[in-house]
Amino acid sequence: MRAANVKDGVLDLTDVKSMNFTPQEQAIFSLRPGDVLVTEGSGSLTAVGASAVWQGEVDGTVCFQNTLLRLRPRAGTDPRFLAWWARSAFGSGVFASVATGANIYHVSAQRVRALPCDLPPLDEQRRIADYLDKVTVRIEALASLRGRQIELLAERYLSRIRDAVKGAREPGGRRESGLEWLGSVPDNWPLCSIASQYDVQLGKMLNQERVKGRRLRPYLRVLNVQWDHIDVDELVEMDFPVHERSRFEVLPGDLLICEGGSYPGRAAIWNGCMPEIYYQKALHRARSRGRSLNRWLYYCLRLAREMGVFEVQGNSTTMTHLTGEQLAVQRFPFPNPVTQSRIVGQLDEVSKAESDLRLGWERNLNLLEEQRRALITAAVTGQFDVSTAGAGRYG
Repeated sequence: MRAANVKDGVLDLTDVKSMNFTPQEQAIFSLRPGDVLVTEGSGSLTAVGASAVWQGEVDGTVCFQNTLLRLRPRAGTDPRFLAWWARSAFGSGVFASVATGANIYHVSAQRVRALPCDLPPLDEQRRIADYLDKVTVRIEALASLRGRQIELLAERYLSRIRDAVKGAREPGGRRESGLEWLGSVPDNWPLCSIASQYDVQLGKMLNQERVKGRRLRPYLRVLNVQWDHIDVDELVEMDFPVHERSRFEVLPGDLLICEGGSYPGRAAIWNGCMPEIYYQKALHRARSRGRSLNRWLYYCLRLAREMGVFEVQGNSTTMTHLTGEQLAVQRFPFPNPVTQSRIVGQLDEVSKAESDLRLGWERNLNLLEEQRRALITAAVTGQFDVSTAGAGRYG
């Protein structure tokens, strides 16, 4: 077992590695059912100290490596109570409070051993564990239901985009597009390359010499470009001389498309919330040549990405790229501008309504998570008597 296998309260066994352990090492590092595994280090304070219980899910001798700590209950400690204590120490920030490090935060076995842990009598430990076993299952069931609703909402939204880009509800005859992932389109919708409808340019190459200069300006990276949203909270700067302004400046209405990273093809339109901003080479900038809407291309890219078009066409070494050449020849249906405008308006209206609904459900999910963590900590630290507490709203 390693840190990648341990989530908050859950063991992820989809990728279990093997390494050599001598018989002497197996005696030290082998796991027993009931052992609590705690992530010793992480690049994020919000992840260090996450824990889960080993219940012998994998046959044979299973050991743990040094990215994990093992908590094993001594006599007088209920194993389930110890597991809930670890969940409380993570959720309440106790583990994070003792973590040290710069890029990687570590809690260390020594610091965890020094943490106070007030143990109630064994019978009370078992009552607390019984209570939390019962109530948290109900909270997690509610969270799972809400999460499924969010998934279904996303599926419905993508279905709307698919129908819109294919012109599924448009009157008149249809013809095969010749694109397997797209299927048929209306007879009067031409299939055109992106290059024929848009001017697409790659951003400025970044190097260390360009992060200093007399004309430092903020620029956008792949990190900033999410689906239908550009995050400007974490901007960095690079030197953009005056003669490069027209080439690399992003103007309101420009469509920015990820060239590399984990999501080639991901796109968003710049809304002009800052007076001057540029973009770097991991992004493409698309501007309409006059006939087609940038927003129409956004929806085409969203569908193509979901259909796996760019994964098939990308070249990959350590990451997948959507090069300028690949993007330029990509073909999509382009109805006349009036039809584009009508369909885009309908999609935008639905997108806004469903986005508001999704955000409300996500806030509800976050609230359930906060309540679960607070309940665990309150029960483990004796802030209420579990023998008289009911399941409340989760019953």
